Amino acid sequence: MMEYKYAEYAAQKAAELLAIDSPTGYTARAAEWVRAAFTELGFAARMTKKGGVLIDLGGAGREDALLLEAHVDTLGAMIAEIKASGRLRISNLGGLRAENTEAENVRVYTRDGRVHEGTIQLCNASVHVNGSYGDVKRSFDTMEVLLDEPVSSAEDVRALGLEVGDVVCPEPRTRITKSGYIKSRFLDDKLSVGILLGLGRFMADGGLVPKRRVYIHVTVYEEVGHGGAASVPEGVTEAISVDMGCVGEGLRCTERQVSICAKDSGGPYSYEVVGRLIEAAKREGADYAVDVYPHYGSDVEATLSAGSDLRHGLIGPGTYASHGYERSHMDGVLNTLKILKGYLEL
Repeated sequence: MMEYKYAEYAAQKAAELLAIDSPTGYTARAAEWVRAAFTELGFAARMTKKGGVLIDLGGAGREDALLLEAHVDTLGAMIAEIKASGRLRISNLGGLRAENTEAENVRVYTRDGRVHEGTIQLCNASVHVNGSYGDVKRSFDTMEVLLDEPVSSAEDVRALGLEVGDVVCPEPRTRITKSGYIKSRFLDDKLSVGILLGLGRFMADGGLVPKRRVYIHVTVYEEVGHGGAASVPEGVTEAISVDMGCVGEGLRCTERQVSICAKDSGGPYSYEVVGRLIEAAKREGADYAVDVYPHYGSDVEATLSAGSDLRHGLIGPGTYASHGYERSHMDGVLNTLKILKGYLEL
């Protein structure tokens, strides 16, 4: 039986990982943390040339193998211009929304490893000065980063070691409430990486070996569309993306359930795999919902687009306010673990 303690472990590991900034293109520290975490559980884990992590969970043979995919890269931004005023114009990495980041604290990383703090603000952000404050459309052209440093020119900023191309990381603001809600930026998809670690802990504690070979690929370019395009082990015939499950109007899933995606913007998922995921959920008593996501793409679709001949599926803990300040629940974590246990027949 999948116990609640494994959901707690998954959430704890996710919180640790969320504390490591890793926007797309700047993921080395987070990926190494993932490699070390799976190695500590006793699984063989190695870095891919692309920067992701490939983990072998064991199992009989190497034919008809299953690949689970999740991603450690997140949304973020990059310095696009150092203004004459000493403020920064930024360009988004992935689907970061300007209007969602207003007044958010950020960390800005120099190439030599120094970290400077700042805040994303509307240009001319003082309401008592700017009479058009409420009328300005929020975009990365009308907003800027104010560094928490005494800078008033581009030269001052460059003296700090900052330059165009340096990464800008919004604060995740991770919090787990007494009522079991998990709130943070970038639950997509660090919560699912935590869930896969919870699955690994469950297997390690029980000495469990899956009936078929199972691999995990923690990718690092999902948010820009090509994370799962490489590093598929030989013998893999199925791949399941473990990513956030959508919660919103027109969908059945709640934050306390596991979502099974039947179709997203890239088309339908394997009818066979979706059916077997539903059967696994029923068998394990997981509270689940089947939904169609209107605006979504996943690692496993990148795997297919790269030419891999396999069946594909997508599941994840129900998550509200995607690509914003996201919220899920411990029950959603537990239900995702249950469906994985059932699908792997552990």
